[in-house]
Amino acid sequence: MASIKKRPDGKWRARYRDAEGKEHARHFDKKVDGQRWLDEVTASIVTGQYVDPKAGRETFQTYAEQWRAAKPHRPSTAKAVEQHLRRYAYPAFGKRRLSSITTSNVQSWATGLTKTHKLAPSTVRTVFNTVAAVFRAAAKDRKIARTPCEDIDLPAIPRKKIAPLSVAQVLALAEHMPNRYRALVVVGAGTGLRPGELFGVQVRHINFFKRTLDVEQQVQQTTGQGVRVCELKTASSYRTVPLPQVVIDALAQHLRDFPAEHDGFVFTAPQGGPITYTHFMDNVWRRAVTAAGLPAGTGPHALRHAYASALIAAGESVKVVSERLGHTNAAMTLNVYAHLFPDSEDRTRRAIDAAFQDHADSVRTGTDGGTAPPQVSH
Repeated sequence: MASIKKRPDGKWRARYRDAEGKEHARHFDKKVDGQRWLDEVTASIVTGQYVDPKAGRETFQTYAEQWRAAKPHRPSTAKAVEQHLRRYAYPAFGKRRLSSITTSNVQSWATGLTKTHKLAPSTVRTVFNTVAAVFRAAAKDRKIARTPCEDIDLPAIPRKKIAPLSVAQVLALAEHMPNRYRALVVVGAGTGLRPGELFGVQVRHINFFKRTLDVEQQVQQTTGQGVRVCELKTASSYRTVPLPQVVIDALAQHLRDFPAEHDGFVFTAPQGGPITYTHFMDNVWRRAVTAAGLPAGTGPHALRHAYASALIAAGESVKVVSERLGHTNAAMTLNVYAHLFPDSEDRTRRAIDAAFQDHADSVRTGTDGGTAPPQVSH
């Protein structure tokens, strides 16, 4: 219900009640201005875009903390989100009202992440995505009419070309691993599993008869040295990977040396139980990398890259490579591995030359559907 009346002081009082029955009023010098305001409010209510004028008075930090507490983030994600907000967002926006933060404010803040905080472009985007998620939620909750995070210019992320390990380097790394983890290197390079997925493999996931491995879970490290078995990264991460003979042999030998129950983990910590990532990196992986003479900074993901490069070199399509890696889509695969796919320029040249050559041959033999060269009489 809306109405507009003239007050004794000559001003016009426009008022309306929202869906919750709350009354809102404003005063105008001219009736036409008051009516225009009521029309705009009515239109926003009808189209579902109405925002309570008082809703945006809540501070960014107050709303962001409520949002953060309600989100079902995994422990690692929850930790990252808390750090993004506390270190970078709250100093800039924490005490400000949601409705007072503009697109220009967000742009200045995002630019400052690079210039002032010296964050890498990829980190800037990660922090920005956290803040953008908060504002999107605020808009959905009708705290603000629209998010101020639209059309923000972010620093470009330079593409790094992956230099995959060779088979010789993979085998050298396996050779310098403790016996408990030699098969882990072969399985990683022979299946392309992410480190957490590799640590999460249990005997029940392996089908030696069908020569397949079901990727159904991962092991993540929690605060300190704790671990948890949890869901995979995305829906497409759930997949069945074909096992080559080299992996079958490595797994069979490993399970003979380190037997495990049907529901037991294939690769375990020395004291038993799931592998803790930081302990594995500090006490096993980095030592083996150094001993094998591999480039400094080579991480477990290098096994995944070696797997992808082997598939690409064998002529597998980007679609197949994407499915084997558990990527969300082929674009993600190309974003990382495009430079490894063979250059198609020569194939293009051969295809066009072949097409024209076929035509020329048909003309010479008179099989070109009546377009053979005319006979010349002498």
